[in-house]
Amino acid sequence: MAKLLEVKNLKTQFFTQDGVVHAVNGISYTVDAGETVAIVGESGSGKSVGVMSLIRLIPIPPGKIVDGEVWFGGQDLLTLSEDELRRIRGNHIAMIFQDPMTSLNPVLTIGRQITEALELHLNMSKDEARKRAVQLLGMVGIPGAEARLDDYPHQFSGGMRQRVMIAMGLSCDPQLLIADEPTTALDVTIQAQIVDLVARLKKELGMAIIWITHDLGVVAGMAERVLVMYSGFIVEEAGVDELYADPRHPYTVGLLRSIPRLDLGRQKRLIPIEGLPPDLLEAPTHCPFAPRCEFAIDKCWEENPVLEDVGPGHRAACWVDISGVEIHPLDPEVVASEGAG
Repeated sequence: MAKLLEVKNLKTQFFTQDGVVHAVNGISYTVDAGETVAIVGESGSGKSVGVMSLIRLIPIPPGKIVDGEVWFGGQDLLTLSEDELRRIRGNHIAMIFQDPMTSLNPVLTIGRQITEALELHLNMSKDEARKRAVQLLGMVGIPGAEARLDDYPHQFSGGMRQRVMIAMGLSCDPQLLIADEPTTALDVTIQAQIVDLVARLKKELGMAIIWITHDLGVVAGMAERVLVMYSGFIVEEAGVDELYADPRHPYTVGLLRSIPRLDLGRQKRLIPIEGLPPDLLEAPTHCPFAPRCEFAIDKCWEENPVLEDVGPGHRAACWVDISGVEIHPLDPEVVASEGAG
C-alpha cells in the first residue's frame, strides 16, 4: 500500500519562562493510504502536539518545530509557505478537535461554518455549498439536516456538535483525517456512536485516519496499527492485534492493565501505573519511563533506548525483553476471597 504520510525525526519544543519543554522528541512513522493509525498515551505524552505539528497548528511562539520532515503528496509540509499549507489544511488533511464547543464559532451558524470551507477550497457557489452541507449533516446522522443548517452550536448537544465537526472535516473529501481525542468529552454511549460513525465513513470514503486517544480500549476495533507515546517519544509500534497479544514495552503493559476486562470471568482489580509523568523541562538522557518501570535495569538509567524491531511490523524502545509478561496477573485479594468461599 502506498505511503500517504511520512514523518521523519519530528521534534517540537516550547520555550517558556520556566525553560524549554521537550514536547516531541524525534518521532518517525508512516501512514498508508486508507489506513487507520492510532496514537495512544497519557496526557502530556506528546500525542496532540505531534499531530498538530504536522500541519503547523501549534502556537508559535512559544512553540517551535526544531527539526524533522513531514512528507505528504511529495511535499515537505514544514517547508511550505503559510498560503501553500492553507490549501492543504482542510482540503487534503482535515482535523477534528477534542472539544467541539471551543472549536466551533459560537456566533456563526453551523451551515456557514461548513459552507465556508466548501466555497474556499472547492470554489462552490453558495447554493452548491449549502446543498453539500445538507448532504454532509445527513451523512453523519443529524436528523432534519436542512432545517438545522441555520442553528448555532449552542443549540446542539455535545454528541451532535462532534458530528458537526466530523461533517466539517469530511467536507472537502480529505485524504487524511486527524481525530484528536474526539470522544473524550462525551459519555460512553455517544463515544461508541462516534467511533462507529468514523469507522463507517472511513470504509465509505477510503480516507486514512490518525486517531489520537489515551484509551487503548477505544482503538481495538478500528485501528490497523498503534503507536504508543510516552514523554514525547514513540516507545512502541505494532499492529493492533500484535500489540494487545504481545506488548513489548512496560508502558504499553501498564496501559493494557488499566483497561477493564469482562472476559476474564470475575473482574480483576485494575493495576495502576505507579509514579508521576516525567518533567518535560528536563532534556531526556535515560529511558523516561525508568522511574515508573517494574522491569528497569541499570542500563535504563544510563541510556535512552531507540525503537528496534522485535518482530514483524513490531518495534519497541526497551532494554529488557518482556515478551510473555502477564497482562492481567491474578489479584491476590480476589484469589484469597475465592479461596475463602
